[in-house]
Formats: sequence, structure tokens, C-alpha cells
Amino acid sequence: MAPSIQLTSAGAGNDSDSGDLEDVRLLDSYDKRDIEDGTKRIQVRISGMTCAACSNSVEAALKSVDGVIEASVALLQNKADVVFNKNLVKDEDIKNAIEDAGFEAEILHEPVSVGPKPVGDSTVVGQFTIGGMTCAACVNSVEGILKNIVGVKKAVVALATSLGEVEFDPKVISKEEIVSAIEDAGFEASFVQSTSQDEIVLGVVGVVDVQVLESMLSGFKGVRQFRFDPLLSELNVVFDPQVLSSRSVFDGICAVSNGKFKVHVRSPYARMASKDGSESETMFRLFTSSLFLSIPLFFMGVICPHIPFIYSLLLWRCGPFLMDDWLKWALVSVIQFVIGKRFYIAAIRALRNGSTNMDVLVALGTTASYVYSVCALLYGALTGFWSTTYFETSAMLITFVLLGKYLECLAKGKTSDAIKKLVELTPATALLVVKDKDGKSIEEREIDSLLIQPSDTLKVLPGTKIPADGIVSWGSSYVNESMVTGESIPVLKEINAPVIGGTINLHGVLHIQATKVGSDTVLSQIINLVETAQMSKAPIQKFADYVASIFVPTIVALSLLTLLCWYTAGALGAYPDEWLPENGNHFVFALMFSISVVVIACPCALGLATPTAVMVATGVGANNGVLIKGGESLERAQMVKYVIFDKTGTLTQGKATVTVAKVFAGMDRGEFLKLVASAEASSEHPLAKAILQYARHFHFFDGSSLTNGSQNDVNELKSGWLYDASDFSAIPGRGVQCVIDGQRVLVGNRKLLEESGINISTEVESFVVELEESAKTGILVACDGILIGVLGVADSLKREAFVVIEGLQKMGITPVMVTGDNWRTARAVAKEVGIRDVRAEVMPAGKADVVRSFQKDGSIVAMVGDGINDSPALAAADVGMAIGAGTDIAIEAANYVLMRDNLEDVITAIDLSKKTFSRIRLNYVFAMAYNIIAVPVAAGVLFPSLGIKLPPWVAGACMALSSVSVVCSSLLLRRYRKPILTTILHEIVVN
Repeated sequence: MAPSIQLTSAGAGNDSDSGDLEDVRLLDSYDKRDIEDGTKRIQVRISGMTCAACSNSVEAALKSVDGVIEASVALLQNKADVVFNKNLVKDEDIKNAIEDAGFEAEILHEPVSVGPKPVGDSTVVGQFTIGGMTCAACVNSVEGILKNIVGVKKAVVALATSLGEVEFDPKVISKEEIVSAIEDAGFEASFVQSTSQDEIVLGVVGVVDVQVLESMLSGFKGVRQFRFDPLLSELNVVFDPQVLSSRSVFDGICAVSNGKFKVHVRSPYARMASKDGSESETMFRLFTSSLFLSIPLFFMGVICPHIPFIYSLLLWRCGPFLMDDWLKWALVSVIQFVIGKRFYIAAIRALRNGSTNMDVLVALGTTASYVYSVCALLYGALTGFWSTTYFETSAMLITFVLLGKYLECLAKGKTSDAIKKLVELTPATALLVVKDKDGKSIEEREIDSLLIQPSDTLKVLPGTKIPADGIVSWGSSYVNESMVTGESIPVLKEINAPVIGGTINLHGVLHIQATKVGSDTVLSQIINLVETAQMSKAPIQKFADYVASIFVPTIVALSLLTLLCWYTAGALGAYPDEWLPENGNHFVFALMFSISVVVIACPCALGLATPTAVMVATGVGANNGVLIKGGESLERAQMVKYVIFDKTGTLTQGKATVTVAKVFAGMDRGEFLKLVASAEASSEHPLAKAILQYARHFHFFDGSSLTNGSQNDVNELKSGWLYDASDFSAIPGRGVQCVIDGQRVLVGNRKLLEESGINISTEVESFVVELEESAKTGILVACDGILIGVLGVADSLKREAFVVIEGLQKMGITPVMVTGDNWRTARAVAKEVGIRDVRAEVMPAGKADVVRSFQKDGSIVAMVGDGINDSPALAAADVGMAIGAGTDIAIEAANYVLMRDNLEDVITAIDLSKKTFSRIRLNYVFAMAYNIIAVPVAAGVLFPSLGIKLPPWVAGACMALSSVSVVCSSLLLRRYRKPILTTILHEIVVN
């Protein structure tokens, strides 16, 4: 860990809230317990505890003191909470008991609240980079440690991304303590970002006067604490977002710098990318160092015996050993204990935490080879019997393993390209329009895009990216939104039109008012969705986790069994002595097979098989407009048997238009439309909006111009032409009712009128049936108990609907349509797209029941919808797919989000899932087959019959390349292309 300067918190000492919040609470068991009369409670700071065994010994020492009632020790906080009888025990007795146990103790005299604390949703989700994980066993170890920490509610670790997401209560444990816990487990860790909005990380360039920084920040009201790291040149400022903004903190530091240093906002993703790069660089440096030292070993063993002069120097005896032995020992010792130190550290810490991983196997294999070679030299010096040494085996093993880890780092880095591309969509800077109190622009200022605040007015020049989500406040232009929505056609943006951050302004100058910034923007949510999906585990990975938990012990046992079998067979004369190496013996012969078994086995390939494929697939999906919320969703989608479609807005455009209006009473057509529009004006239903728009056109334009004029022209029309409606109510699945000028007006379907006792004549019924059979919805209107007219509303099908339904059927998937519309209209629409199974007149809650009815036989059911009324069904389905242009509630309930509002992406989502899990299965087959075949070969099963023998260094090379092969196999998913079926639509359009 880099050393850092911890500056004093602003206001420390004056405000109790600015103290160490993590110190307030230790253990829940004491939060609600009242202290009885005659007892006392104190906290003690303890130094020297390193593990759970230490905390247990301290706790036992305290409880053994006569008079101590309760004692509990928190390892991470390095504190003890002790309740004792103050008549029998003094504070010093508690301190002495801890010191007698071998630790340092300090009594904390601050008052401690023992009453109940308010419970609230105060947790934050922190993201941490975790280095040193090599297989699923490492992941399980880190997850287990994190989940056992007091204050941590949830922890998920992903091997492919080397990231961990931890939900924790910052009042109980800090992010620094979580980092320490991960490091104590034998891994490298650093904090990346959290959901908290009260922290900013600044990069500092130039000469920094720490005293100036301290005095300036201490004077900032709202600054809680700050820390400057001179090695990383980072300034971390924690502030109260209710008092300060990140931009005011940034501006204040810039103002006080006086040009001596400059600051810039550090993006968490840029910091994460730099750490990924540094990991690759570290592996490359270790590999090249090991290779540089291994080349001389190769020359001494292969080339030098053919060069008499050099070979004679190597055979020169220097003390008890030859120069050749001295050089090999020196070179290999550096490789083994300096370059290979990381394997020992990781292995020891893994064993200390009761787990095993690849590092344990590497450390065992190389140590066995090294120790044997040293013992062989010493034995030769003492007895004169010189056995062959295997120093080069240890060196080449480490070299090849490091090469494999380096290639694995490079390959794993490519699996996160989708995230990097999404991050790059956000512009680095933005033009802020500064206004005076009267709202007039006074200047333009370039700021970091991470400092944008809601309500900021931003100027967007032609050809530049929009820096944040917002609405257009001035100007008009076309915007390319393809990078976010997947739609290639530019979209016209005028005043009050919404814009998405990261999209490109093509032509005109725009002024936008920021509405969503930071983690609330659409782009940030997409990035978060992809990250979350990549962090999640698919159920199929449980198999790999189980295998990983028993893998290393099994391989070690097989290695020992190999050693025993070959050595025993040799001692019993079961094989000829000609098989033995020169100057070798049966033990050396058996040992080489044993080492090969240890080093050729690879748990990494199993651990990487699923997460790397899921990671690539979620990135590929995002690039194709399909956002996947997790590995479990991805796994379920490939088993879908039924796909249930909502009709309105899913199979149809969702933009209903009135095609006919017929009056059956002696009323003027204009008055009829005005009455209907007045009733529907308070409704949010799409059909109501279509009726209102139709009536507006009829009222303000002649009937022939109903399809002319822009939407903005319509919106600007005043609503004063409508009647006042009272007692308005919307009846789900029926329609609306209200009172206009004392008359009760009903607008809706047959059920609404029938339940209200209104007679529907044969003429009206025939007209409505004719509408429904032509896939139109009949809207009936009644006034004062008399049916006065009917409106015909059509919602045209999406042009790709027929092709998608046909494609699903070819994939063996049964499409189903469910709608709240009437049966005739539903059947007409279903017939047009080719759906045979139709469920009509279904209430919103009933859609979920339809989903459950298909699930009864264990079938996997997908639901595709877009509206709030689809949310229960989306949540009930095994795979919920929300159309991206739909409501936020529907998107929240779904497992997939189709950004393009295009039904073709339903096929893309299912096909991508099938391709991904075919790749995962192939990865598992490769990883399992590799170990099943490689381990027996390394053990020498084929040596007696075919003479095939794998030297340990060859086994090490195979092991290193196996995990790389699995990652590269997953990377092939990047070549995924949408199924050919989706091109059928374009052929139909062209022809």
C-alpha cells in the first residue's frame, strides 16, 4: 500500500459527527441492551491482532477475568467492547488482561452510546479491484471473508473482471477496512467507487503545499475529511452534498492553488483501467525477468556442452561444487524466491485462510524441484555420489506460468472492451453557460463533464457529444443516438425534446438543461447494468465452484500417489533400470512424474470458463442494443419454450390513430368529438391520447388536414376549447367515465356500457364487429345512458413483427399474444402476425397468471412488454424482456432491456444466450478434458507402452496455456453476428 498523508478532518473536535463514524458502533449484540446498575462498559483499542485466532484469544482472556460480564472483540476495528462489574474490576485490570495475552491495549474514554440506534437504509455499494485471484477457489475465499465482516450485507466477486462489489454500512465499517480484510486474505485490493455522492477524487499535478491544502479545506463548511496521497498524486475529499457540490470543491481548490499546482477530476473507470494496465505490466516485467535469467540455464544445459572452452569453465570445480552448479543455483534461487515470491505469499495466505488455489500447486511443484536439486548437490558433496539436478525445471516452470498469467491478463482485458467503449462515449469536458440572476448568459466556461450538476445549461456544438441527459432549452438539431439506442436514423431535437448523454449532435447548436448527471444518466445506468451482469454468477458456475473447492487437494493426493506408485514399482523391480535418468535413481524418476502431475493440473481454466464468456456476451449484447441483467438471466434465455408478447406497444407501434368516427345520434360530428375529447383529456392511456389528437385536428383544421401539421403545432394548441369534466375516473380494462355539464359520459369498450346497463343496438354491434375483424379497436361513447357514437382506433403492427414470430417458430419456440383488448381484435392481430395462441380481455394482474399457467409444467417462459401494466408479468416470467422505449417500471422488472424498441432483438437475445452457453459448455469440456487427459499423461500412464513422458517444465507450459485457451475461446464470442433470420425483413421490404 502506498503511504499517504492523512489530513485533519474539517471541523474535527467541534462536531461530533465529523469524528470516526466507524468507531461509533462495534457489535449489534450491545446496541439495544441496557447497562444495569453497578456495571460499566468501556471500549479498548487493541494492537497486534492479525487474524481470528488473535481476537478469540483476547476474548477468552477478557472473559476469564472475574467480574467481566460480556466481552466481544472486533478484529477489523481492532477494538474490544467490555461490560463488567465496576465494583470487582477496574479499567486497568481489563488493560492488563489483554497485555498478558500478548497484545497492546489502550482504554478509550470517549462516551459510547448504548441505546437503540435508528435503523435505516444507510448502506452503500462499493466497488473494489482485487488482484491475485487465479481461480474459482480464490473467488470463494474472498467472498467468504467479505461476507463474514460485520457491517457487510452482501458481497459478489468476479474472477474475469478482478472486481468485487460490496454492500456495506459505512457507519459500521469503512472501505479502508474492507481493503485491509481483502489484503489480509492474501490478495491485492483497492477502492474504485461507491454509490455515495459525497466524495470526489482529484488528480494533482505540480508542487503541492500540504499546509495550504489543509488550511483551505478546513475552512470549507461541509468538508468532512480529506486525504492526499503523494505517491499517486491523488486528493480524496469527502463532503456533505447538502452543503457543498463537487464543483464548488473543485473551484475552491483551483482558486487557492495560485498556479502552483493543477487539479483534475479522476474518473473511477480511468483509475480502474490504469490498475488493469499496471497488472499486465507487472506480469510482463516478472515474465521478462524470469526469462532473462532462464536463458543462461538453457545455454548451460544445451548449447555450452558443444563449446569446449566454455564447457571446460563450467566443469571447473570451485569449492565442493562445479561452477555449473554454482551458477544454476544462483540463477534459480533468484527466480524461485525473488521473482516467484508472489506464488509463495499467495499460497501461504490461501492456506492460512483454509483454502487452496493454483499458487499452492505452483509453489509445491517448483519447491519440490528446487529442494531436491539442492539436496542432491549437498548429498554429492558429502558422499561423492552425484545425482542429476533439476534446477532448470523450477526456473522454466515459473517462467511459463508467468507467461500464461501475462497472456491471461491481456485476454481478460479484452473481455471488458464493451465497458471501455461505453465509458468513452462520455465527453471529457462540457461547455457550461453561466447565467446571471435574471437568467441571461454572461459567459461560457469549459468544465469537466464529471462536475456537471442538475439544472446546468450546457452548450453543445455541432459534431460534439452531448455531455449529460437533459432537455433542449434552445436550438434545433439532429442527434445521432445509435451508440446508445442502436437506431441508425438521426433524431430531430427541438425545444423541450429529451437528449441522452454520449450521443452526437450533428448539425445545429443546442443549449440543453441537464436533468440527470453522474450515475443517474442513461449511459451510466447502461454501464452499471453491464457491470452488474458481468459481476453476477450463472447457476452453471456452481459446478465449477464445487470442483475448484476439491481440485487442489485431489491433485496433491494424486501427485503423492504417483510418487508412491512409481517409487514402489521401481523398488520392486517392476520396470527396468534403463528407464532411469542418467545418474538418477528410482526416487528421482518418481519425483519428476509427481511434480508433473502437480504443475500440469489447472483449476484456472475451470474458474474462467463461465465468467469470461458471460462477460464477453453481456458486452456483445450491449453493442447490439440488448442489455442483459445477469448470468442467471442469460442462462435461462437459452431454455425458453414460450415467448408471450403484449400487443399494444410491443407487437404494435404503440401509436394509436383514430381511423373512423361514426355518430349514431342526432349530434354534430364536431360536438361529438369535442365531448369525447373532453372526457379523455384526463386519461394517460395511449388510446385516449389518440382520440384527443384526432379531435384537436378536427376542431382547429378541416377534416382533410387531419394528417398534416407537426406534433409541436398540436401541442401548442390551447385546451380551452374542451368542456370542463368532473368526477373523472379511469376503470382498468374498461374505459373512463366523467360528468360534463351534468351529463354522465362513458367512453370505453362493450363491458363498460353493458355493466352500466346501456343497450347496444344491432347496427352499432355490426359496425363494431366490422372494426374488430379488421384489427381495429372499437371505442363506444354513451351520454346520459344513450349510446351516441363509435370511434375506430388502429394501432399498426411493427414492420418486423411477422418475421420475428416466424423466426421464433423456426427456433422451436411457441409465441403467445396476451392483451386486454377484445377477442375479435386480438384474433385479427394474431392472425396477421402468425400467432396461434391468443389470450384476450386479460386484466394487468391476469397477465402474470397467464405466465404462471405456462410455467406449471416446468417450461421456461419469456415475457416481452413495454408498459407499467406489463410489469407484474415481466416479474413473474422466467425471462422478462422490456422494450427500451417503454416505462422505467417495466425496465426495472425485466431481465433483458431491448434498447432499440425492435422485436428483432428478442431473437438476438435468445440466440446470443444459446451461443454463449454453447461456448461455456465447450469451455468446460475443454477444461475438464484437459485435466482428465493431461493428469494421467503427466503421471506417466503412457510411458510404459508408448514412452511418452512429460518433463515438469513442459507440464508447466501446458498448464499456463490452458487457461489462456479458455479465455481466448470466450473471446470468440466477440465475433457474434445477429442471426441471418433478421435479414429476411429487409429482403421483404426491398422486394
